[in-house]
Amino acid sequence: MYIHNLNPVILDLGVLSLRWYSLAYLVGIIFGWWYGKKIILLINNKNSKNFQLNLFDDYITYVIISIVVGGRLGYVLFYNLKYYLLNPIEVFFIWNGGMSFHGGLLGIIIATIFFSKKKNFDKFVLLDVVSCVAPVGIFFGRIANFINGELFGKPTDLPWGVIFPLFDSQARHPSQIYEALMEGVLLFIILNFIIRKTNYKKGECSALFLIFYSIFRIISEYFREPDLQVGYLINYLSMGSLLSFLMFGIGTIMFFRIK
Repeated sequence: MYIHNLNPVILDLGVLSLRWYSLAYLVGIIFGWWYGKKIILLINNKNSKNFQLNLFDDYITYVIISIVVGGRLGYVLFYNLKYYLLNPIEVFFIWNGGMSFHGGLLGIIIATIFFSKKKNFDKFVLLDVVSCVAPVGIFFGRIANFINGELFGKPTDLPWGVIFPLFDSQARHPSQIYEALMEGVLLFIILNFIIRKTNYKKGECSALFLIFYSIFRIISEYFREPDLQVGYLINYLSMGSLLSFLMFGIGTIMFFRIK
């Protein structure tokens, strides 16, 4: 049994502080920038295409903005709308926490469509690249959630249960670690295997990302405590599960249309 005593702050300089959560975003974006170019080169070599790498540098700016804006607005709309209607100025206080994966995903999709039209770049290629690199950012993000002692799981008597003393004295599932392994490590392996197949089709990784992420998220939601301000919507259906079911349906339709 492990008692959580990790500090979410890496370095505190008084006026400024460096947090694990911020570092997770930074590492995910830098890795995605570097590895995304590797995948574009792979697609170019395999399909005799010439997608310009310098355009991907411009695209990263769109991705960063869309993750922050989409993630924050998604949290406001899906998870705590009543509170932010009463405190609208706090929508901008992102340092206080509150980001939604599904909101960030929607932001990336919208930004990608806009960028691809503006730069005449295939949107499905960009979405496939993002799908292959995103699990790394998700992995570090979930590890940061664990360090922060947030998004913890339901009570358990399993030997790897974790006590989060700032919340209560019960041992709980380390659901953040479950998500890091499924949505991060396992999803990364699956998608990067798919994109290297000889019969890979454009848009396939995008669809499979939606499908597999949804499956892994729904599984992890079973072990995770729902957000206190939302609770369960219907029986044991959390907001995260509901959004993931919708995501799964869209991904399935995309996949069969591609095939």
